[in-house]
Amino acid sequence: MNHRDHNLFKSRASADHGVTVPETVTMQDQVAEVIEEIRPYINMDGGDIELLGVDTDTGIVTVRLMGACDSCSMTMITLKAGLETRLKQVVPGVTEVVQV
Repeated sequence: MNHRDHNLFKSRASADHGVTVPETVTMQDQVAEVIEEIRPYINMDGGDIELLGVDTDTGIVTVRLMGACDSCSMTMITLKAGLETRLKQVVPGVTEVVQV
């Protein structure tokens, strides 16, 4: 099993008994959290982003940029210098972000 196959865990309290139960956080969940973190900045410029998939074997994240981002000349900078860099910092196993 390689590092991409490992799931991270976070705890949550059970409403029934106050017992802490591990909650599995997948790579897809982690990527989605980062996208939600940067979404307001993309929205400020009239765009939006949609997560289409995360290939856990290759580490490739596939997204679609919409709205003003669809035709913006800065799209590649947003993807590579912004989203891809941030994902590589916080989500183990991410290797690349591609747009469709």
